[in-house]
Amino acid sequence: MTSYTCCLILLLFTWSTAAYGPNQRAQKKGDIILGGLFPIHFGVAAKDQDLKSRPESVECIRYNFRGFRWLQAMIFAIEEINSSPTLLPNMTLGYRIFDTCNTVSKALEATLSFVAQNKIDSLNLDEFCNCSEHIPSTIAVVGATGSGISTAVANLLGLFYIPQVSYASSSRLLSNKNQFKSFLRTIPNDEHQATAMADIIEYFRWNWVGTIAADDDYGRPGIEKFREEAEERDICIDFSELISQYSDEEEIQQVVEVIQNSTARVIVVFSSGPDLEPLIKEIVRRNITGKIWLASEAWASSSLIAMPEFFRVIGSTIGFALKAGQIPGFREFLQKVHPKKSTNNGFAKEFWEETFNCYLPDGSKNSPASTPFHKGHEEGLGAGNGTSAFRPPCTGDENITSVETPYMDYTHLRISYNVYLAVYSIAHALQDIYTCTPGKGLFTNGSCADIKKVEAWQVLKHLRHLNFTNNMGEQVDFDEFGDLVGNYSIINWHLSPEDGSVVFEEVGHYNVYAKKGERLFINENKILWGGFSKEVPFSNCSRDCLPGTRKGIIEGEPTCCFECVDCPDGEYSDETDASACDKCPEDYWSNENHTSCIPKQIEFLAWTEPFGIALTLFAVLGIFLTSFVLGVFTKFRNTPIVKATNRELSYLLLFSLLCCFSSSLFFIGEPQNWTCRLRQPAFGISFVLCISCILVKTNRVLLVFEAKIPTSLHRKWWGLNLQFLLVFLCTFVQIVICVIWLYTAPPSSYRNHELEDEIIFITCHEGSLMALGFLIGYTCLLAAICFFFAFKSRKLPENFNEAKFITFSMLIFFIVWISFIPAYASTYGKFVSAVEVIAILAASFGLLACIFFNKVYIILFKPSRNTIEEVRCSTAAHAFKVAARATLRRSNVSRKRSNSLGGSTGSTPSSSISSKSNHEDPFPLPACAERQRQQQRGCKQKVSFGSGTVTLSLSFEEPQKNAMANRNAKRRNSLEAQNSDDSLMRHRALLPLQ
Repeated sequence: MTSYTCCLILLLFTWSTAAYGPNQRAQKKGDIILGGLFPIHFGVAAKDQDLKSRPESVECIRYNFRGFRWLQAMIFAIEEINSSPTLLPNMTLGYRIFDTCNTVSKALEATLSFVAQNKIDSLNLDEFCNCSEHIPSTIAVVGATGSGISTAVANLLGLFYIPQVSYASSSRLLSNKNQFKSFLRTIPNDEHQATAMADIIEYFRWNWVGTIAADDDYGRPGIEKFREEAEERDICIDFSELISQYSDEEEIQQVVEVIQNSTARVIVVFSSGPDLEPLIKEIVRRNITGKIWLASEAWASSSLIAMPEFFRVIGSTIGFALKAGQIPGFREFLQKVHPKKSTNNGFAKEFWEETFNCYLPDGSKNSPASTPFHKGHEEGLGAGNGTSAFRPPCTGDENITSVETPYMDYTHLRISYNVYLAVYSIAHALQDIYTCTPGKGLFTNGSCADIKKVEAWQVLKHLRHLNFTNNMGEQVDFDEFGDLVGNYSIINWHLSPEDGSVVFEEVGHYNVYAKKGERLFINENKILWGGFSKEVPFSNCSRDCLPGTRKGIIEGEPTCCFECVDCPDGEYSDETDASACDKCPEDYWSNENHTSCIPKQIEFLAWTEPFGIALTLFAVLGIFLTSFVLGVFTKFRNTPIVKATNRELSYLLLFSLLCCFSSSLFFIGEPQNWTCRLRQPAFGISFVLCISCILVKTNRVLLVFEAKIPTSLHRKWWGLNLQFLLVFLCTFVQIVICVIWLYTAPPSSYRNHELEDEIIFITCHEGSLMALGFLIGYTCLLAAICFFFAFKSRKLPENFNEAKFITFSMLIFFIVWISFIPAYASTYGKFVSAVEVIAILAASFGLLACIFFNKVYIILFKPSRNTIEEVRCSTAAHAFKVAARATLRRSNVSRKRSNSLGGSTGSTPSSSISSKSNHEDPFPLPACAERQRQQQRGCKQKVSFGSGTVTLSLSFEEPQKNAMANRNAKRRNSLEAQNSDDSLMRHRALLPLQ
């Protein structure tokens, strides 16, 4: 049974390695064997397996020069370690390297070879089987390249805890240690690369991109991570497509149609070169230019894509490349390759044939009859197209340096250095085992593994705790996910002016160790867009919104597709593509373009503006005219007209008018707290003082004329002191109102931002509109009372109390302040003050003109009327007119009584007043003409009424003579006795007042 099992396992091992003959592997014996998986070919030939016969292993096609260079890097590292006196002394490393042909199936075939050998060793069959060609177990595997291939390999190797150190598989899925227990890598995972791609797009202010990913475990997770990063940066994706090197032509055509019709100019591609090649060829065929390609590291330097004939389409490529390393002596090692010298490398023969387009006639299966001629070579993952022509034989003396191939492109060793580092990582793990001190080991009770019988899981344990310094002086240690954190170089494709080839110009770098926001560095001066332009291409769904506008959402479109909306008034944006406009501070307003805030315009009724100047001039004019009138009244203070108008009250009235005109000036200029608190009380008190004077003055005359018996009591009651007392009392009420107002709710200056957005109105806040209403209302109440008395006394002697003019002035006063209320309520800002100033000036001018201008005119231009006789004549005429009206009224009553008693006619009393009953039309009372004659002879006047005419006869002499005064008194007494007229008695009291 044991022999049967031994034979079965050997059969399995033989089957698993049958497809890999001597020319399909690189193998060397050693104490410890390392496995290797490299893409020596790009793929396998498509073959329909109809299963009519035994299936044959598919043939690998399209030679990969870069893959062979990576294989050489592993061999070089192993030989360098074997020759090192300090690293694994007395130990020899061997290798078994297979070609994955860039496919999962071939990679799994090779992996089965590693696993099968390990299982044979674990069965300990040496005592049963005489295995002279026994090969030790593979304790670690270097590879593979593609993430999809490594995923499949890692699943198989993980079952047996065989450590796998990849040099090019960057999928972030492989960091999952629950699924991939034995996987490690010397390349950063794609999570950092996807973030770096998003950072580049953000750096160039692009927000409208398309994505293409390989349909495998490399492309899908990478582009998914990019989408996450793009969403955080408000980058929109127009389309997202999956590709594969095995996609049929129809699928490729569909993807190309999407690219051609898209408005996105930037295309992010997570793919390998072989997967992307069919798509690029179709794009070149259609000549779709103007696109910017953002390349992942898997194809950023692939010569399958970076070909001169593709450059016009894909020349604007910015890609990521791993940090280049240095391998001393590697260049010379690459140049020593030769089929006859590299006996352990079964791939050297095919490499030689592909390099020099010849064949080695040694009877191998790659004979002239079976090996097609390949036109041209491709860098990295590239190869030429097959043809039916036969190759000439190789001489073996060809010079490897005379042919330019990707194999000899060692200027930037990136993947090659990762292979070199992977081998050294395994070697240092073995060195840790070799130098382990019992009791300080990593295993149970601090035990150490036996280097001569080391097993794969023991090597995996030491790899997880690895920490060493590489040949470049950098610290190497795998993190908890089995990854090495590394940096990226950013390259831009240029066309070489020397030979027209595509060169990769380093234009920046991405440092994953730096703080966020400081990781990306790009030198824009080195970037050529499309191979010649320095201008950064535009790849946004919408044009940039200039400062002064913001982005507006378009319904149904991605957030990157927007319309530019002007910032509203009071808001601004000072940057391009602002998402929202910022509000200006309270005292600022947006400028015309809404790009910044400027101080708001300050407005108030200023002294310097035309309106303010006009109002000021009118106020000054009022003050001047009032002062002029006061001067005239002061100079002619002893004249009859000045005396007759109550001289002292007139002075006080003129002073109050000066205050009224002056108070209007407090409403002009920038409002301050003190001016706001002073202007309304000043205006209110001034007007109340003015109206009080007019009221007392008018009421005094009216009461005297209507008194039945003018006694000394009336004269005492209406003395000067009492008049001033009444004026003071009326004014004191207004003062009380103002004091209460200022104490409870004092007015203050404030900035009004609400009336107009771009203007700050500096106005006075009145504190209490009710108090203002009381102030104006009380003034109007006094004016109404004054109007009543003035209207009632309108028929008194014209020269005595100018009642008609006072009545008219009160009408003007009412019209002004009634109009003021709606105007005040409907205006705002500085016009509120202007309206009140206009009202104050209009009312003041009305009072001044109506009350005083007529007097000033008589005093200055009609001095003949400013005499005592004129005043007395006017007064006496009014007295006799009133007496005659009363006499006629009694006569008419007596006549009606006589008629009722029998038609008898009654006679009027005999006196110097004669009545002639007639029905003549009334005639106006004439003035006292011929004043000189009247002084000697007296004055006779006729007073006409509706029922008759009364002739009045008066004689006056010089008032200086007492005798004449006595005779006048006697005549008046006689007149009183004859008429018994109470009205005439009232007017006698006025003569001494004159």
